[in-house]
Amino acid sequence: MGKAWDHFKTISYHKYLVAKGCFQVGLYRQGILHDLSKYSPSEFMVGARFYQGNRSPNNAEREEKGFSAAWMHHKGRNKHHFEYWTDYSGKPEERGSIVPVPMPDRYIAEMVMDRIAASKVYKGKEYTDASPLEYYLQGRSRKNIHPQTAKKLEGMLRMLAEEGEEKTFARIRHSLRRNSFVWKKGPARKRFRSI
Repeated sequence: MGKAWDHFKTISYHKYLVAKGCFQVGLYRQGILHDLSKYSPSEFMVGARFYQGNRSPNNAEREEKGFSAAWMHHKGRNKHHFEYWTDYSGKPEERGSIVPVPMPDRYIAEMVMDRIAASKVYKGKEYTDASPLEYYLQGRSRKNIHPQTAKKLEGMLRMLAEEGEEKTFARIRHSLRRNSFVWKKGPARKRFRSI
């Protein structure tokens, strides 16, 4: 019961942090519905069994089994994960290949909130606004993410690292209202701006 309760508290706190961030940028529905699949038996039971408190239980399941059934269930039901956004290629030279496709901006914004919340939960007092970017850059080379999605995500995470939550969330909120995120080279405030 101890690990199950700890896992429940961890995923609930994570969900609360994501909802708080989503509400700040105007994504109310996504904030409420974020990660509900983590409470399903397919994900919750695995999470409780492999709970460690300092990292995702999916990593521990993957180490033991060679794959994570909970993660496969999760990524197939949650549009804020870039792994959800794959399809068979329509290009003749890639026929039959599974390729990444661009994510809609509102799900990229939710992914930013997810990464912030996960970093806050797992890093605790060591969290800084640079933590989500550092984590992203560690695994960037192995990610099957569409280049357009990667540019937008990295732009938002760099702005967060350089300018903090308040300015980044204001920019995301403004961009979502205008329905347009743009990547530009240069300082963070110019790299990620709305048009």
